[in-house]
Amino acid sequence: MQSQYYFITVIVTALWFRVEATRANSEVCFPPHFMFGVATAAYQIEGAWNISGKGESIWDRYTHTHPERIFDHKTGDVAADSYHRVKEDVRLLVALGVHHYRFSISWPRILPTGLSNDTNEDGIRYYSELVDQLLAKNIVPMVTLYHWDLPQALQDLGGWTNPIIAEYFHDYAKIVFEHLSDRVKVWFTFNEPLSFCQEGYGGTDAPGGNSSGFEDYLCGHNVLRAHASVYRMFERDYRHTGGAVGIVLDFAWMEPASTALEDQKAAETARQFQFGWFAHPIFSPEGDYPPVMKQRINEISKRQNFPRSRLPVFTQEELVSLRGSSDFLGLNHYTTCLVAAGSGKIYPQPSFYTDMGVLISQNPDWPRTNSTWLRVVPWGFRRALNYIRVSYNNPPVLVTENGVSLPRGTHDLRRVQYAASYLRAMHQAMQDGCDVRGYTHWSLIDNFEWTRGYSERFGLYDVNYASSARTRTPRLSARFYAKLTRTRCLPDSWE
Repeated sequence: MQSQYYFITVIVTALWFRVEATRANSEVCFPPHFMFGVATAAYQIEGAWNISGKGESIWDRYTHTHPERIFDHKTGDVAADSYHRVKEDVRLLVALGVHHYRFSISWPRILPTGLSNDTNEDGIRYYSELVDQLLAKNIVPMVTLYHWDLPQALQDLGGWTNPIIAEYFHDYAKIVFEHLSDRVKVWFTFNEPLSFCQEGYGGTDAPGGNSSGFEDYLCGHNVLRAHASVYRMFERDYRHTGGAVGIVLDFAWMEPASTALEDQKAAETARQFQFGWFAHPIFSPEGDYPPVMKQRINEISKRQNFPRSRLPVFTQEELVSLRGSSDFLGLNHYTTCLVAAGSGKIYPQPSFYTDMGVLISQNPDWPRTNSTWLRVVPWGFRRALNYIRVSYNNPPVLVTENGVSLPRGTHDLRRVQYAASYLRAMHQAMQDGCDVRGYTHWSLIDNFEWTRGYSERFGLYDVNYASSARTRTPRLSARFYAKLTRTRCLPDSWE
């Protein structure tokens, strides 16, 4: 297995150093069928947190009870007020000329308690009208079923650590499919389970489980079970609608900190823990969790005097159901990290990071952004895409998020430069043979960035939160992106 890891690293690295067919200063154009779009998420832009029958979400509860954990002590109660400004946001999409719009559905807006015995008709109306307006403008709706806003009533039962939640998610998805699958043809079950399991149940994001090495693994296990259940249900009952179902995984490229064999091995271990955790059960031919993940967590659990591994075990039926349970891979990519071998020390307190056993950092010389975790490293995008191609038999990939946070302002030249450099890297990966079908910029408009509040702005459109109208103003990057979508070629000017 270790030799396989080294082989993958060598292949991906070699691709980077080969002579390019397309030089940095040459025209970069994408195929005629290639789709460009933008993305948002319900809690981050909708507002209307407690009106028209919507139930409370874990982020409603979290921001209200723990304002000290939000950078600017703000909430998503109003956010960009997109619930009341659907037509305005659709006009922005039309002005950008995008081919698709990825948005998420708020589970508690559809099912206030999370359970299917109480359906909120206004929630169904809201999303149905949004879909209709998109289709009327020839914009393909791409819908994420879960983008972190779990109904609080289900969190009171244990949330994603309770196995029964897979059944509740199945019920919720079925209701959404019943009402929208006649018009929506691209579905994502989950957005970034690594993020909301590791940081929400293993860390201090909502719901604030702060139980690394325990609750994060329980969360991930039940998310995968829920994903497979919904995929097989769609395959059985809704495939005739012509739709497709995938999952969105985030993948920051993990680059070895040096050429030392120990760092090469550590980088591959990090890739398996950070990406393979959710990709391997679905996209690998053998299925199940990555072998290195199972091995390390089992051995460390024993050394910590646990009677069994802290990583749950799938049944044979679950393994079979998970394998191949995605028609494509949704990929969120923003940045790159450096990975070095860890000390090997095992601490008594369980931890995802102890289990992984590596040191993760970033090169201080890489360009900074307004997010501490996000450095500008476009070559890592190409490597990540090629790693997916080599490791998982080149699945169809839709880039579902890529973008950068900057200080407020409309002349966002650095955002244009970021997008252009990452698009160029993606184009190079496509020339390498990666099956990339589309690109989605994060985000359409500024939004509530979770524990960072409104301090980090990712939008192609500026949002004035001091205005009751939540005025949207196009940035330079919006003009750049509009030219890109019209020509499917990187613009050489955008002023």
